[in-house]
Amino acid sequence: MTTAEEFLADARRVADAILYEGYLLYPYRGSARKNQARFQFGVLMPPAYRDADASEPSASQTECLLEAPDDASVTVIARFLHLQRRQVEVEDGAGGYRPVAAVQVDDAEVITWDEAAEREHRSTVPLAALLSGGVDSAFEVPGSESVETLTGAAGHSAGRLVRRQAPLTAVICLRAERLPGPYGALRLRLKIENRTIPDGPLRRREDGLRFALIATHALIHVPGGRFLSLTDPPEWAAPYAGACSNVATWPVLAGPEECRELVLSSPVILYDHPRIAAESAGDLFDATEIDEILTLRTLALTDEERREARATDPRAAELLDRLDGLPPEMFERMHGAIRYLGPARGTGTGQPGGVPMAGVPQAGQPAAATQDRSVPWWDPGSDTSVSPESDHILIAGVRVARGSRVLMRPGARRADAQDLFLTGRSALVEAVLHDVDGHVHLAVTPEDDPAADLQRNHGRFLYFAPDEVEPLEAPT
Repeated sequence: MTTAEEFLADARRVADAILYEGYLLYPYRGSARKNQARFQFGVLMPPAYRDADASEPSASQTECLLEAPDDASVTVIARFLHLQRRQVEVEDGAGGYRPVAAVQVDDAEVITWDEAAEREHRSTVPLAALLSGGVDSAFEVPGSESVETLTGAAGHSAGRLVRRQAPLTAVICLRAERLPGPYGALRLRLKIENRTIPDGPLRRREDGLRFALIATHALIHVPGGRFLSLTDPPEWAAPYAGACSNVATWPVLAGPEECRELVLSSPVILYDHPRIAAESAGDLFDATEIDEILTLRTLALTDEERREARATDPRAAELLDRLDGLPPEMFERMHGAIRYLGPARGTGTGQPGGVPMAGVPQAGQPAAATQDRSVPWWDPGSDTSVSPESDHILIAGVRVARGSRVLMRPGARRADAQDLFLTGRSALVEAVLHDVDGHVHLAVTPEDDPAADLQRNHGRFLYFAPDEVEPLEAPT
């Protein structure tokens, strides 16, 4: 049986990716343009920074729905990065030091750069206390300064590195309230506030970042409780889910699929139960990118670019070391994975998702009707079990295939405002398509589109699920 510690360990793997999302981007050099404006996610500035820029918040708010016994306890793990300014200094000739952008130490360059240290604060409170007024848990992170002498191979001093961190003050505010109705659910509210008072004026974003909580996110754990998904809530809870107010963060169910006692509140929009892909060989500081592309491009860096990347940040140096030693089988894993989530396709008709489809094998069919998995699923020319131009699907008893006329009825699955312009318009079906997950999609062209022929020649169509169209032909 999975333990609470295992649930948390699973969720932390995703949380760690969030912590360093955008920390340093390819080509991992401080001089690269994209690394000039850093730390874009989950930044909670000190309140004084609002005088310089009111667009960046000093607090985040999470609201989520929870079912839990009265004797439950709530644990919040607030996590963030703490800016560490790394300044290169050289002797000024008068017994002191002056700051410089870089210094050469033998064959290596050492540059001035902003690093970051991981910070975490945990607070556990009884649910009863949250229902009776709430609990505020303040905490402080002390400032620090360290000096490292830069010494060459011959023993002479080339300068020094001074690392400085400003002190931080923050507070975790937790509240809970019972929702009306027979279900006994609660609305849980978490606020993480930066209450740091800077030691001077904040004129630029770089000034504010010294006193900021960066990549701020939280794990909320209620052993014995059950969080409700805000993305896909039960029908009775949908109005309450829609009324939840989340500011600068978004809560999702965390941990493995069976876990309901854990929420990850993230500054990056995620789906419920997010996972790190099994094919990933390590963090590339951009968890929304494709590992293979970034890995290949990183390996193509010149020797000079690699030297600068290593001089920029220790994490960049570790990344280069990891990729340089990556075995061939790891590249093969990153190249892609085909996961067969449903029955293989054949030549019969079936009803996955409540929609009869052609091309899906059913119980009782001979084994010859199933797909040969050695055939590429993406190549209709090799896989004879799929044929977009001749496959059909049954909708309300009507055979729909290429050339069929349908009415577009978006809304059951979509949330695009432009779909309002398509509702009730007729369209011509161009193809019936099957994806790798076993789902069916209809490629259509609106009949009243004056550019229909041009779009068709370019292979540009609108795509609908079967329950988003209405056949115009009568059942046969």
